[in-house]
Amino acid sequence: MRLVFAGTPEVALPSLEALAARHELAAVITRPDAPAGRGRRMTPSPVAQRASELGIDVLKPTTPRDGDFQARLAAIAPDACPVVAYGALLPQKVLEIPRHGWINLHFSLLPRWRGAAPVQHAVIAGDDEIGTACFRIVRELDAGDIYSLQARPMPEATAGELLAELAVSGAEQLVTTLEAIEAGAAPTPQAGEASLAPKLTADDARVEFTRDATSVRNLILGCSPDPGAWAMLGEARIKIFRARVPVEPPKLAPGELHVTKRQVFVGYGAGAVELLEVQAPGKRRMAAIDWARQGVTGRFE
Repeated sequence: MRLVFAGTPEVALPSLEALAARHELAAVITRPDAPAGRGRRMTPSPVAQRASELGIDVLKPTTPRDGDFQARLAAIAPDACPVVAYGALLPQKVLEIPRHGWINLHFSLLPRWRGAAPVQHAVIAGDDEIGTACFRIVRELDAGDIYSLQARPMPEATAGELLAELAVSGAEQLVTTLEAIEAGAAPTPQAGEASLAPKLTADDARVEFTRDATSVRNLILGCSPDPGAWAMLGEARIKIFRARVPVEPPKLAPGELHVTKRQVFVGYGAGAVELLEVQAPGKRRMAAIDWARQGVTGRFE
């Protein structure tokens, strides 16, 4: 198939690589260069950088509504436009250009978790399953008909780790879905009640000590690495990137910190969680026990 791929962040790279190896990639669409790093230098997106290395033309419209961009895409005349985390809304005129439409790889089991942060919300909610969906993009957010769903049991891992794994398995799913479309496969409407997964904010990531230990663990894993779950220890805002529910938790009051020779516990609701990885202000991320050995005292709030 003659394709134009749309994507921006690193999570889109496995799909870019897989499509370039098995189809004709006439061009890549990505977001414009943006400031990055301490020097805030204008930097191309990970997809733009990799596409340039592969010798693929890169299009960086400020908005897909730009007339010159639309004329360029129409001249390329792609059979389909696969999408992974492009990051811009597509107007109807653009959606109509490719013969088979725009096919999005989304990191949830649609219609559950439509939106920008599906993996994070699935982890926080304690879903039993997680997965990916390939669907045809329509004007309504993540509401198009589905070509394929790929589910797996939810492991105990951070959202960042899960997203990296799904990006790899989803890349193969996207390739095979496009091949099925070329062979005449038809999509089916989404079934079930939709739920939304908006981008998480720092307020969403604040740990509440009245919650049960499992919910706290899920919040911490779901917010890792971004935006990072956090709680106040005195005047210090401590980020918590990894935690688990101990088999035999100590009896602690909500927010109470308890340090043993090898473990760090915090009381939550009727139980406790074990902190595994944290970051104090001005410090690097580190094992919670190494942080606690620096003489940490007080109560989380």
